[in-house]
Amino acid sequence: MNTVISPIAGCMRWGKWGANFSTYDYETIINQCVENGITTFDHADIYGDYTTEADFGEAIKNKHALRSTIKLITKCGIQMVCDNRPHHQIKSYNTTKQHIIKSVEQSLKNFHTDYIDVFLIHRPNPLLHPKEVAEAISQLKNQGKVLQFGVSNFLPQQVETLKNYVEIIYNQIELSIVHLKPFTDGTLDNCLQNNIRPMAWSPLGGGILSEDEHPRFRIIFSTAHELAEKYHTGMNQILISFLLKHPTNILPVVGTTKMERLLQVKEASTVMLENEDWFKLWTASTGEDVA
Repeated sequence: MNTVISPIAGCMRWGKWGANFSTYDYETIINQCVENGITTFDHADIYGDYTTEADFGEAIKNKHALRSTIKLITKCGIQMVCDNRPHHQIKSYNTTKQHIIKSVEQSLKNFHTDYIDVFLIHRPNPLLHPKEVAEAISQLKNQGKVLQFGVSNFLPQQVETLKNYVEIIYNQIELSIVHLKPFTDGTLDNCLQNNIRPMAWSPLGGGILSEDEHPRFRIIFSTAHELAEKYHTGMNQILISFLLKHPTNILPVVGTTKMERLLQVKEASTVMLENEDWFKLWTASTGEDVA
């Protein structure tokens, strides 16, 4: 059963890699999110050079009522070279049973909690052994330390291999009006086939969309502006509603430090694009009519 509610607040740039929030800043934005019905927060062990989970954890420490209200997503599998991991010689992937269990145990300490709501393998690893991953997740689930499991950035064939060993509930993928590949490479079809719910990271194109950019972006901008007027909303809401129309019930992961942006994404759920309007955006992005 899927338990995550859209939208998801992406926390990658809340810490050292971006806004460098203080504990007070974390408390403020978390409370604002919860007050506005945004209760799911997306992390990974590597964010902030392995510091953002712990920074977030300080803000929810000993707040048991808050912990029961929010849902925490985190990931492991990427090993970064940084001051906090001096023993790493090169950026690499690690999806061994030992590493997965150790990573989850560390995340639990960082968040001051005894369970992770959703745990994801961050990237497909050429050396991934599905049986080993399944053993780790089974152990963690049996211990109540992980409630749901999923993957991130996995292609359909990689999902198919792993799902034979362990239940996959989510696949977090790059998906936006300027990154349509999952619509055509089988990724979303695979989600439908296996009842996997996609999470879309960078759902607004990573903030790169501007009418002053590439001509392709100007056409998208113009089309979104036209539709925003039609639906009496904003362009960001239109661009998110473009994703929400897909039958997989895509969950946007919005990596922002601004509540205004998070609220825009929440408002997008009230915009019901007509079929032809959806294809206006598709055509604006691809630059050609459908066949």
